[in-house]
Amino acid sequence: MIRNSASAMAEALAKKEITSVELTQLHLDRIDAVDSQVHAFLHVDREGALSQAAAVDAKRAAGEKLGPLAGVPLALKDVMTQKGIPTTAGSKILEGWRPPYDSTVVSNLKANGIVILGKTNMDEFAMGSSTENSAYGTTHNPWDLDRIPGGSGGGSAASLAAFEAPLAIGTDTGGSIRQPAAVTGTVGVKPTYGGVSRYGLIAFSSSLDQAGPCARTVLDAALLHEAIAGYDKKDSTSINAPVPAVVAAAKKLDVKGLKIGVVKELSGDGYQAGVRSRFDEALQELVAAGAEIVEVSCPNFEYALAAYYLIAPSEASSNLARFDSMRYGIRVGDDGNAGAEEVMKITREVGFGKEVKRRIILGTYALSSGYYDAYYGSAQKVRTLIVQDFAKAFAQADVLVSPTCPTTAFKIGEKSDDPLAMYLNDIATIPVNMAGVGGMSLPVGLSPDDGLPVGFQIMSAAMKDDLMYQVGGTLEAALLSKWGAPILSQAPALATK
Repeated sequence: MIRNSASAMAEALAKKEITSVELTQLHLDRIDAVDSQVHAFLHVDREGALSQAAAVDAKRAAGEKLGPLAGVPLALKDVMTQKGIPTTAGSKILEGWRPPYDSTVVSNLKANGIVILGKTNMDEFAMGSSTENSAYGTTHNPWDLDRIPGGSGGGSAASLAAFEAPLAIGTDTGGSIRQPAAVTGTVGVKPTYGGVSRYGLIAFSSSLDQAGPCARTVLDAALLHEAIAGYDKKDSTSINAPVPAVVAAAKKLDVKGLKIGVVKELSGDGYQAGVRSRFDEALQELVAAGAEIVEVSCPNFEYALAAYYLIAPSEASSNLARFDSMRYGIRVGDDGNAGAEEVMKITREVGFGKEVKRRIILGTYALSSGYYDAYYGSAQKVRTLIVQDFAKAFAQADVLVSPTCPTTAFKIGEKSDDPLAMYLNDIATIPVNMAGVGGMSLPVGLSPDDGLPVGFQIMSAAMKDDLMYQVGGTLEAALLSKWGAPILSQAPALATK
């Protein structure tokens, strides 16, 4: 049962072939069996999960109308607040903090009867591409325990690939949902910015952060997307418009007449040979399904990485100023004699990790007097050019595509001492965040170079998320017909036994 899709689990629950308590217990048992090797979870809420499951079973027995995913378990990235549950954002500075409120995403999950198993590991404050920056240890890729599961949401993606959860929530600031999905053979979606509320999402970069669904199939991601999306007056950036019909789109399985734009700047040199070959094969599947492939040029994407690493750290410098030891989280150096500034200084030195400090320093410098216009201001101008590139490209194609990542999963420790090499992992995903458009990664096979998963990225215009689900669902169905079994069935023993 744990190897089924979330939609299949939901169907079994609706037919009363299994109870939510039984299904939840199966996943808790799986976590007990393998998470000591994977380390996808930071906190497992056994009692709470079983209580939520029992409540769903009681409502179903009473004949109440339930959401389509009611009773299905889910893993929650530890950057979303959940009332009374430890929430750390992967940082020592928030160790022991239990929020007094639910994020809107969590409220929506609960309203839909989705059972929250616990909190997943992540790069500290979502700053990283490998989940090596967590203050609580590295998460391992279930395909190869010596390799990274992507980041910052590596815990959420790894929980799916290791069959510890059928659904997960991630957040995506520069690729933190899509890149982990790519390297773990799962599906990850960054909705249109503002499509899912950020209320209760611990902020890294407020103009870039976006919560979204992580799953093992496109349809499962669509079902979760609809459960968590929608207008929220608590979030000033929330879009007051109907949620795109992503579930219907995922089921459509038809791309006849659609134009698929291959982004020239995201498919050239620097991509692993096996990644390119699987990408090209996926394009041919779309052609066979009736789509037209066109090449589009987005020349300013070349500057997206540099602009991102000025905008995101600048916003992080501002957002992380709130972690000052005075209101919540740890406090270090308070011996009764030290002043407030000294306690803040010592606490932030001890509480923040190396990568977080690096980005705070970079962002503070970019915002400083005399440098603001030269750095932060210039980066925002580049952002405008990227938005314009997308607009021109979407005038030529219904969706845009590229490989999700330049390479498959690399070895743990391989790039940890080279920040620039690490940052380059997100070269294809960052433009989506800069423009606020939608992005999806789905698996398109294993690289012939190393036998590891390859991700295919689909990008849609703002509030046209349904188009990427339509294309993704069609491509997934074509590949499944070709393979005969889901890609995760080819994973090593850890993920399948």
